[in-house]
Amino acid sequence: MVSRTNRVLAWLGVLLLAVAVAPLAASAASAAPNDFYAIPDPLPGGRAGDVVRTQPFPLALPLPASARRIMYLSNDTHDQPAVVTGTYLKPTQDWTGPGPRPLVVVAPGTQGQGDQCAPSKLFGEVAHYSPPTDFFTGYEVSTAFALLARGMGVVVTDYHGLGTGYMHDYVNRLAEAHAVLDAARAVDRLTDTGLQPRPPVAIFGYSQGGGAAAAAAELQGSYAPELDVRGTYAGAPPADLGAALAAPALDGGFGLDRVGGTAAGLLGYVLNGLYADYPQTRGEIDAALNPAGKAMLAVAAQTCVIELSLLEMFRHSTSFTTDGRSAGEITATAPNLRAVLQAQRIGGLKPVAPVLIAGSVSDDVIPFGQVRQLAVDWCAQGATIHLDKTDAIPPVLPSTATGHLLEALPALVAAANWVVDRFEGRPAPNNCGVL
Repeated sequence: MVSRTNRVLAWLGVLLLAVAVAPLAASAASAAPNDFYAIPDPLPGGRAGDVVRTQPFPLALPLPASARRIMYLSNDTHDQPAVVTGTYLKPTQDWTGPGPRPLVVVAPGTQGQGDQCAPSKLFGEVAHYSPPTDFFTGYEVSTAFALLARGMGVVVTDYHGLGTGYMHDYVNRLAEAHAVLDAARAVDRLTDTGLQPRPPVAIFGYSQGGGAAAAAAELQGSYAPELDVRGTYAGAPPADLGAALAAPALDGGFGLDRVGGTAAGLLGYVLNGLYADYPQTRGEIDAALNPAGKAMLAVAAQTCVIELSLLEMFRHSTSFTTDGRSAGEITATAPNLRAVLQAQRIGGLKPVAPVLIAGSVSDDVIPFGQVRQLAVDWCAQGATIHLDKTDAIPPVLPSTATGHLLEALPALVAAANWVVDRFEGRPAPNNCGVL
């Protein structure tokens, strides 16, 4: 009998083949009308998670699901009302496990800050391209496929800002956690049949998505206690943003500050988000950046991650600063920036449900030390945690994000199996005792 892991790998292979042979052009039925993403003025009253509008649309790639774009109410990092968009994917496969069909909330990895990068737009396109270098494809389609193929419902949030005209506050702990948890609420209200119990939920993300998933896991007990969350997968989570910016080399990783490679422009996404959300940091950011740094932030605000990587690769953060100090050195001495970065630290609250944390010692974007520290912090509070540490990936092409990307697919397959086990009621593994 073919194992379920092999079946998932086979399904992913079919999907990747479809991507390879599809024309690199927008689908004829690509994005929704622009007014779908327009922020209502004034915002409608209601609860976080209430659906503001919804729209069916055809998928560009052969996912076993029907798709609806949704706009729902959420809260920004300051607990002020905001709207967030996303995609609800209703599977055509049967759920063969116990109980009602479960829902998985997918927190996407880094997409960018341009509105064209919103996953809900990319699900309707094979690829997005605008000359000369604005090319992007919705890679989270592979994550959705792996989950839909098991009969689980999937909702993919766009996060606060992507698609809607707000500045996307990249890796902001509170805004991302709210968007993730409110996406589950939105699907619950969109599909409400009045039946009890409500469908169980899992949270699922890698990289930026791993951080958003981890933040949602520890906030769920206070922010959305009514959700029946069975578990969270947090892959390569940037749990300590300050350390990610400052680490020169840690457990095989290099951190954003020293990448100087294909991920150098991520610094622009971080600073744009801080500038938008925390006015007290603006003077420090303005004083620290030279004209090249300010130009980089302007470019970052309009781009998806592939384009930004092409435009800014192999530039060290010192090339963006007025006095030649690195980003880590500046944030260490700028009190407002330091305080805001510390507020992004994940690990201070105990997750209610079990968590699978995955990371590689060869990750050259998110140092493994902070991934392990997140597990240690949660274990110390009595949470059920399994840290899946990968030693087998060699440090190939350091500073090109290769070590970060090579972990993603095997971690995805293992995490999909782990999520199914949680929905099927199997005891969650816990290796806190050996950390």
